[in-house]
Amino acid sequence: MDVTARAGDLWRQLAEPSQWSRRRVVGESALTAVLGFVTAAAEYLGGHNGLRIGLVTLAAVVCSLARRALPVPALVAAGALSGYAGGGALLITVVGWSAGRRIDGVLRASTAFGACFGLYTVLSLWPWPQRSVVPFVFGTVLFLVLAVFPALAARYWTQRRTLLRTLQELNVQLLRERRMVAGQARMRERQRIAQDMHDSLGHQLTLISVHTGALEVDPQLTGRQREVAAVLRAASMTAMRELRAVVGVLGDDTAQGAEASQGLAGVKSLVESAAATGTPVSFTQSGTVRPLAPAAGHAGYRVAQEGLTNAYKHAPGAPITVSLYYEPDSLVVEVVNAPPPETSGEIREVISGGQGLSGLRERARLASGMVHAGRSTDGGFRLAGVFPYESATSPADAPGAPAAFDSRGDDFGWQHDAAASGEGGPVIDRLDPLEEFKSIMGARKGNGLLVGCGIAALLLAAVAVVCLIGVLSLGREADGVAVGPRDYAAVTVGDSEAQVRQRLPSRQSAFTPGLRDRVPAAPAGASCLVFGSGPVWDGSATETVYRFCFMDGKLAAKQTFRVPR
Repeated sequence: MDVTARAGDLWRQLAEPSQWSRRRVVGESALTAVLGFVTAAAEYLGGHNGLRIGLVTLAAVVCSLARRALPVPALVAAGALSGYAGGGALLITVVGWSAGRRIDGVLRASTAFGACFGLYTVLSLWPWPQRSVVPFVFGTVLFLVLAVFPALAARYWTQRRTLLRTLQELNVQLLRERRMVAGQARMRERQRIAQDMHDSLGHQLTLISVHTGALEVDPQLTGRQREVAAVLRAASMTAMRELRAVVGVLGDDTAQGAEASQGLAGVKSLVESAAATGTPVSFTQSGTVRPLAPAAGHAGYRVAQEGLTNAYKHAPGAPITVSLYYEPDSLVVEVVNAPPPETSGEIREVISGGQGLSGLRERARLASGMVHAGRSTDGGFRLAGVFPYESATSPADAPGAPAAFDSRGDDFGWQHDAAASGEGGPVIDRLDPLEEFKSIMGARKGNGLLVGCGIAALLLAAVAVVCLIGVLSLGREADGVAVGPRDYAAVTVGDSEAQVRQRLPSRQSAFTPGLRDRVPAAPAGASCLVFGSGPVWDGSATETVYRFCFMDGKLAAKQTFRVPR
């Protein structure tokens, strides 16, 4: 099963069209062309035949194309190719950068780079130099510069981007939570004020209305007194309606109060705005238009607004119908959307506050109305609000009193059975700062930022040690190169070989084979030693080379040559 899943993963990364955007195809093609050209040019300048040039170039192209899907095999192959062919330096840099970003786990990364280094060293130094560590040191430093440092830079860049993204998510979540807490605090305070006003002022105004109504029908009062009582009763009823309107506004969000205050007159503009964006929405109205109390108009507007909003979120692309029915005794505001159209199976994640339905029910209750929400017969969703023209009952006794809380969700998200709830983003539920730090710095096992920094520190220490060994080795090798003019003049032809060798450096240096190739051939039957005459690099175009040839245990000849560097 794991093999099948891995093969499917590999196929998607290599051949699935969704993995190859136009920008990526262009970039990969250009990079592969550059790598192939550089490799072929280096092989051509090295004097190799056409078959080798073709094979090496093909291998470089394959490594470049496979480095994303197969980072470990591509890295090992690039190390072997760079050691075998001189034109692979740019290839191993590119593949090392990609491997640093994509190889997960310390052990896996260390094994991959170790195998790459081994093949690179074996193939670049073959045949092995005798009695010299300088080529190995040079090869190690070159591998670190070409492969390891780009990999570390890529790992640092990737982990820094991951860290910044995680911090941004945390910051967004904190800001969102702060807004939510502030909004909830404001809403609680508004609801408390509204409840206090309703309980205290509403009770007193109701008593005033009842008493003035009783006075109005009292037979002992004169006509003038009955008129005054009627005025007082009308004033108390007007005050009650205005109180209910104020209570409804207190339950609103301040940012939307101005827009919603236009009442039912703004429903048509809502539909027109939605239609202007391309949403398939229609508006119907029937019956004789009759005025409503401000709270009822306000609530009717919010029913239409919330119905449209939630249809956008949970049934995108579905046709929507907004209707106003002026019945003889009440107004019906209805928003109906068809079932969500069939998609590719991917469920959109939407932001949901979770307070839409309960808020609408509260608004309807304050306006002596009711709200209904549920499935329609065709599988869509229907939201309807019923509001009387005159509020004859107390809000506490209104038929739209809120029902029990619906556990499926309050913001109509349950009309889509598979819809995700929440705020539309990841929530990090950790209160301990230390746990948050661990989550940021070590998002995946063996691949955290701290581990990467530790590996980088160890590699830098290793580079420092290798460089120190290299400097010491160079100094040691340099001691075996130079023979001063005084030593050259101190020996004469005919001296014993042992005596001459005692005055000369005790061994041949790694630089000696290069000097030997630049002087004439040694006399037949003679055994010769070749040494430089001074600093290895003194800035001049030529250098003096001394050669000492021995035959039959004696110094047969000593010669001086001036050769180009």
